[in-house]
Amino acid sequence: MPGTWHRDRVGSALRGENPTVLRRLEAGFAAIGDVQFLPGYSVLLTDDPAVRRLSELPRGRRLAFLDGMDRLGEAVERACRRADPGFRRVNLEILGNAEGFLHAHVWPRYDWEPPERVRLPVWLYPRGMWTEERYALGARHEPLRQAIGEELDRLAGPGAAAASPGDG
Repeated sequence: MPGTWHRDRVGSALRGENPTVLRRLEAGFAAIGDVQFLPGYSVLLTDDPAVRRLSELPRGRRLAFLDGMDRLGEAVERACRRADPGFRRVNLEILGNAEGFLHAHVWPRYDWEPPERVRLPVWLYPRGMWTEERYALGARHEPLRQAIGEELDRLAGPGAAAASPGDG
């Protein structure tokens, strides 16, 4: 996915220019991951680019961010379970080692993963998995992307206005 939004993921989401954004949540943006070697991989981005750690958020915003991570995790789980009979579980992580802003990873895991990888963190997958064009987010991921967005809307509850990716 070409563009300069990669260099400023949070700012581009705030401006409505980040094409990976699925929905605006209370304390961040639900986004589908740039790589899809595990289909459905998603990320919750903070809506404040100055925040580097969860502990920097005031308690109410911290709880809202964690609630968003939970909601995105459940949406990914529901969508991936329907899309792939090999769906196994979801792993949630807040790491922050490569990107300086607060974000949370939502990794779907599958029974079809290589046996030597299925019980390990995804970060131990070969480096090529992160850069090979065949794993890059693209049009073929649109059905899963839509399914995750629809699940986020359902989980927002009745009467909740689901913001579109351009809302901020």
